[in-house]
Amino acid sequence: MDQQNGVQIEDLLKLKFVSDPQLSPDGKRLVYVVKEINEDKKYQSNLYMMDVATKKVARWTSGKSMDINPRWSPDGSELLFLSNRTEKMQVWTISASGGEPEIVTDMDHGVSNPSWHPEGHSILYQFTNKKDEENGPIIVDQLRYKADGKPSLTSQSYEQVAQITLDTKEIKVLLEGDADYVYSSYTNDGSGIVYVKFEEDEPESYIQSKVYVYEFDQKPKAISEIKGTLSHPVCSPDGRYIAYVGHDQKYSHATYNELFVYDRESDSTQCLTGKLDIQIGDVMISDLHSIDMSPSLTWSNNSEQLYFLASEFGNTELYAIDLFGNVDKMVEGDRHIYQYAMDDDAKDVYLAISTPAHPGDLVRHDINSLMEEPLTYHNEKLLCNITLSIPEPVQYPSQDGTVIHGWMLKPNDFKAGEKYPMILYIHGGPHMMYGNTFFHEFQCLTAKGYAVLYLNPRGSHGYGQTFVNGCRGDYGGGDYHDLMSGVDHAIESFNWIDSEELYVTGGSYGGFMTNWIVGNTNRFKAAVTQRSICNWQSFYGVSDIGYFFTKGEIGVHMEEDPEKLWYHSPIRFVKHIETPLLIIHGEKDYRCPIEQAEQLYIALKQQKKPTRLVRFPDADHNLSRNGDPAMRMARLEQISGWFDHYRLIPKTSRVANI
Repeated sequence: MDQQNGVQIEDLLKLKFVSDPQLSPDGKRLVYVVKEINEDKKYQSNLYMMDVATKKVARWTSGKSMDINPRWSPDGSELLFLSNRTEKMQVWTISASGGEPEIVTDMDHGVSNPSWHPEGHSILYQFTNKKDEENGPIIVDQLRYKADGKPSLTSQSYEQVAQITLDTKEIKVLLEGDADYVYSSYTNDGSGIVYVKFEEDEPESYIQSKVYVYEFDQKPKAISEIKGTLSHPVCSPDGRYIAYVGHDQKYSHATYNELFVYDRESDSTQCLTGKLDIQIGDVMISDLHSIDMSPSLTWSNNSEQLYFLASEFGNTELYAIDLFGNVDKMVEGDRHIYQYAMDDDAKDVYLAISTPAHPGDLVRHDINSLMEEPLTYHNEKLLCNITLSIPEPVQYPSQDGTVIHGWMLKPNDFKAGEKYPMILYIHGGPHMMYGNTFFHEFQCLTAKGYAVLYLNPRGSHGYGQTFVNGCRGDYGGGDYHDLMSGVDHAIESFNWIDSEELYVTGGSYGGFMTNWIVGNTNRFKAAVTQRSICNWQSFYGVSDIGYFFTKGEIGVHMEEDPEKLWYHSPIRFVKHIETPLLIIHGEKDYRCPIEQAEQLYIALKQQKKPTRLVRFPDADHNLSRNGDPAMRMARLEQISGWFDHYRLIPKTSRVANI
C-alpha cells in the first residue's frame, strides 16, 4: 500500500487518544482509557485491560458512552470509573474479573473525582449542588458567576463532597455550603479527607484557595500557609505528610508552581522546590490532549519521595524529589509525558507519551536500565500509512537579545531548490508551552504544502520564572518582537521559505497576537484570528476571567487606567489592518466571548476590508482541542481554505505598506 503523503483533516476520525494508565495493587495488570471518534462522529471512550506479563490487551468496557477515570479498589478485586451511560457522569464499578458494570451514584448533575476508601467499603466523590432554575430573572450577587465550558451560571451552583457506602448505598455529604470544595481524597487510613476550598469572602479572593485536612472526629483544619492558588493535595502512605502544589500569585497567572509538604506531626510546612526554576505540571499545548496542568503527585511507598510531572524547554518529563529538596529527573527526553503509573518499588514506570511523530501510546520504562518497551499500538495502523513532517528546533535572539526557542515543520512535499509558503502559528495562554508533542492541525497544514513555524515567545512556560513573566504589562511589546524576529530568523535560516508567502494565525492569546500583528505590519499575506481578544476594555467585563485576568496580565483594573487597557487593544489599530483576516469564534465561548469577534468584524467590514466571520454554534473556548469532531474538522477546513485562497492571489495586488 502506498503511503499517504501527510495527515489529512479527516484523519482526526482515525486517531486514538490513549490515557490514564492505572496499575493494579499487585502490579500484574494495567487498565487505561482509549478515546476515539465513532461512526456518528461523536467521542466515545472505553477501558482497556493489559496483562503486564504477557502484554495481552482486552477491551474491558464497550459502547458509545464516555468511560473514564478508572481506579483500582484497594484489594484489586474491582474498578470504579466514571461513565455517562445514563446521560450524566456517574460512578460505576466493574469486577476485575470482567462482567457487567454496576451504577453506584445517581446525582442529578453528575459527579467527578471519585476515589476509594483505603478499606474499599466506600467511595468519595465530588458533586454539583445546583440551585433549581426557575422561570424569571436570575439574580447574581458575586463576581464569579459564569465559567467557560459550563452551560449554566456558576453563581447558582457549588462543588461539594460526599461519600457513598457501597453495601448500604448510604450517602453522607461531607462538605457543603456556599463554597467550592475540590481535589478531595481520603487520608492514608480513611479517617478523614484532604481537600481544597476556594475562598470567596472578599471580592477577589475566589482566585485564592486553601488546603484543609478534615479528620471526621474533628473540625476541618487549614494547613496551607501562603495566600494564593493551591491544588492537588495528597496524603503520604504513612499518614505523616500532605503534599500539594501552588503559588502565592506573586506574578499573577505567570507565577511558577511550587511543591509544598505539610508535616502533621510538627504542624509545619516546607517548600521543596524553592531552588527549582521549572513549572510543576503539564503545560504542553496539543490539539489531541485536553490541557491538564495536573502535576500527578505520587508518593513513594516509604513516604520519603514524591514523583511529579514538570515542563521545561518544550518537554514534559517525570521528576522525583525527596523531603530535603534533592531533585532527580527520573524520565527525560524530547517528548510529552502526559501521564504515568509507577509500581510499588519504583522500578518500572508506565508512561503515556506523545512525540511530534506519534499521537500517544503507552510504554514501560525501566528506571535502572533506562530501557523502554512499547506496550500499546492503538495508533499503529494510521501511522504505518502516513508520512509525517518532523520538526526541526530553532533558536535565535529577539530584538533585545532574549533567546527564543521554537520549531519549524517543513511541507510534506518539500523539494530542495523550491520555495514554500510559511505559517506562523502562535499559541494561547500566554502562559503555556509549545513542545515536543503531536499536533494534528500542524501536520494537516504541512500536508497542504505549508511550512509551520511555532515558537515560545516571552510569556511562555518552560524557560524560567523571569521569562514566563516577561509579557505581563507589555502585551504587544517584547512578545511581538520575539515573533517577528522569529519570522526574520526563519527566512534567513531556511532559504526555501518564500518571504512573499507568509501567513499568521493563533487562538486565544495567539488570536490577540494575530490581531496585533496585522494591525502593525502588512508583511503577512493573509491571517486567521481564533477565539481572540481585540478590546481589553470590553473583555474586562464580559469574560469569565476578565475582571482579574486583565489586572494580572495588563496591570490595571478598568477603573484604575482605562487608557492602558485601550493602549494594549488591537482594535485600536483597525484602520491600519489591510491583511485579509478570517475571524473564527465559538458561540458559547465565555473565556473570550464572541462579542470580541463581532467588534473586530464590524469595524473591518464597515471599512470594506477583506474579512469574514465564522461562528461555531455551541462551541466554547476549547473547540480546537475537545470540541465536536465535525466542528473541529470544519474549523480546519476554514483555516486552510482561507490561506489557500490567498495563496492564489499576488500579494502586490491587494495590499500597500502602512
